[in-house]
Amino acid sequence: MERSGGSPAGGGGAEEKAQKEPAVMGAYFTAKLAVLFVCLAALLVFLPLVLPPLPPPPSLLLLLPVGLMAILLAMAFLPTDGRRNSIASSSLGRSDARGGEQGSFYI
Repeated sequence: MERSGGSPAGGGGAEEKAQKEPAVMGAYFTAKLAVLFVCLAALLVFLPLVLPPLPPPPSLLLLLPVGLMAILLAMAFLPTDGRRNSIASSSLGRSDARGGEQGSFYI
């Protein structure tokens, strides 16, 4: 009954974990996936050269990305209602004896 951590019969040593990690990491990016990405890149390069040019889209459709960007900018820079997003904690939300709130803040 030997208690050595490096024996293969013990199972679960650091050596086994180090051997299993590359197999897990390599499972995300396979050779099939690399071939798929290369084919997709080739299609994106060569199809515009082969296909005939398309007519321009209607002018109102061109305003769609501009409108989306305006909405995103408005959402980013307009303030929100602080009362809905407040962080309440037992120590932050208490009122002190003078009637003011001590330590409360809004996100």
